[in-house]
Amino acid sequence: MTEKILHLDKWKPNIYNNAELAMANPEIKEIKTMKYSGMPAFMWFLYKKSFRDHLQSDLGFDSDKANRMTAKAKPRYKSIIEKLPDFEREDRFKTNIVNCALLIAFLQSMDRRPSLDELTKFYANAMSTKATEFFCRSAGKNKFTQKDIEGMKKAAALNAADRNNYSWNMEYIPYDDNSGYEARFTKCGICTLMKEYGFFDLVPAMCNLDYVMSDMGGTSTFVREYTLASGGPYCDCGYKKKS
Repeated sequence: MTEKILHLDKWKPNIYNNAELAMANPEIKEIKTMKYSGMPAFMWFLYKKSFRDHLQSDLGFDSDKANRMTAKAKPRYKSIIEKLPDFEREDRFKTNIVNCALLIAFLQSMDRRPSLDELTKFYANAMSTKATEFFCRSAGKNKFTQKDIEGMKKAAALNAADRNNYSWNMEYIPYDDNSGYEARFTKCGICTLMKEYGFFDLVPAMCNLDYVMSDMGGTSTFVREYTLASGGPYCDCGYKKKS
């Protein structure tokens, strides 16, 4: 298997398959794609019930329809995951794209397309489980520590989206008054994947989760001026220390 990291502008998963790409690029023997087993399968296990329940409570589907749509979503989710490129070991944003694949699978399985407002409420509530709260609380305890800051700097230096269209490029920008920092994203894997599947107009529903997760963390106030999804020059994810 090649150790070469691919520039994904050579590979569009809805156009080429692995064999065709290998024939067109003799130096590439195999394309590493993401495996469903492991973290993606665990995320399905973790959130499927919450998504099913909120199909009813937030979008108004009855129990039978919610169960049917959830059953349809699973193979679609697996298919989306297995078309994605594998992420570099150091890339901290794999979870983001897996969550995006999960949402797309449910959107493809719904009997009707929700409005942006409906989806924003649905996604925030479906992701607000005890597991998410535990994760956010744990991350919140480390917010603004040296470990957290070093992790942000490493993510910024990696520039993973230069090699993987479904990842992110960011800058780490500490505030001059030592009140926190901004993660400024110039490339967004969620925008790429949602656009590919025809749901780009619904990306802001996912952007809204940044506020929810910051609140769950308990140690930062999330602030934002722009998003790429709304036509901004970048996505600014600002974290202000709570007094």
